[in-house]
Amino acid sequence: MKPLSRNPQEMRRSGIRMIMDLSAEVPDAIHLEVGQPDFDTPAHVVEAGCRAAKEGFTKYTPNAGLLSLREAIVEKLRERNDIGATVDQVVVTPGAVTAIATALLAIVEPGEEVLIPDPAWPNYEMMALSIGVVPVRYPLDPERGFLPDFGGMERAVSERTKALMVNSPCNPTGAVFPEGVMRKLVEFAERHDLYLISDEVYEEIVFEGEHISPVRFDRDGRAVSVFGFSKTYAMTGWRLGYAVAPEPIAQVVAKLQEPFVSCASAISQKAGEAALRGNQSCVAEMREAYRRRRDLAVGLFQEHGVAVHEPKGAFYMLVDVASSGLDSYTFAQKLLEKEKVAVAPGATFGPRGEGYVRISLVTAEEQLLEGVRRLCRFLRCTGEV
Repeated sequence: MKPLSRNPQEMRRSGIRMIMDLSAEVPDAIHLEVGQPDFDTPAHVVEAGCRAAKEGFTKYTPNAGLLSLREAIVEKLRERNDIGATVDQVVVTPGAVTAIATALLAIVEPGEEVLIPDPAWPNYEMMALSIGVVPVRYPLDPERGFLPDFGGMERAVSERTKALMVNSPCNPTGAVFPEGVMRKLVEFAERHDLYLISDEVYEEIVFEGEHISPVRFDRDGRAVSVFGFSKTYAMTGWRLGYAVAPEPIAQVVAKLQEPFVSCASAISQKAGEAALRGNQSCVAEMREAYRRRRDLAVGLFQEHGVAVHEPKGAFYMLVDVASSGLDSYTFAQKLLEKEKVAVAPGATFGPRGEGYVRISLVTAEEQLLEGVRRLCRFLRCTGEV
């Protein structure tokens, strides 16, 4: 029998999902491994989805999404992101992950290279490898709050490099790139003639600083921004995101929806429209809850003498577990086995993630703090803290 496709087989599985699957077999496990907000989708958004289903929004939509939703997105981009865009530059997708993947597919040829952060969400590498694109890591500097190391970026770029992936607020580090850094990233892309794909799904979850989109500084049509509803509005299961791109790129991204997904769910699109146009107090309430959990978790780790990187945004925290003497995958597996706490192994985010585990702050407060206590206890038992 002929072999299966090589690219997907060479793609590493996400360590987040690996631990998530293992934890499903552990009764009463505390889940700190996945970015699944514990809040319900806001009631007015759910009601809009139900109403849409009853009113017949149960059919195909245009590949790029419903015009009414794209109009709402254009308004949101102008008012909240300082981005001027037309509806023809907006493509609605089933989740932000589809927007990133199809943008990558639209831009980069097999055999070409894309620069991705180290550490970074593992799906960037998975996407690249699945389509025959070569992922090349550029360093984020922990001594500077995991901001990009531009010297390392210069060393990583080559004549085969076609695109640069950027993520702020960042998963897994919680870094929020300031305006000066974003300008330099766009200038770097211009200097090396690279496309820039910016993952901005955590745009509304900023504790210190300000979210700045690099698209604001794009002068020649090389930047794509990707946004989502999952994290901002606790809509992970609704599968809804969107890309904002120069029209030539947006047209290809929209065309790519047809062979892979056709379009996003019409019901989800109407719910997303209500999310954007409705009262945003729900977003502020969730953000403040995450901020409180961050502060409590940081304080508890400090009490136990465990080093952490305090996130400025998103809702994750890197915990230093190097003193355990275990690699991050082994640490995560044994922590689950011994203490019934699920965390993401740092190495799944790249070589610079080794020595860390990532915890998610979107678990209920009591569960989060109990998970932190158990993690600290396990770390004491395995090494010097």
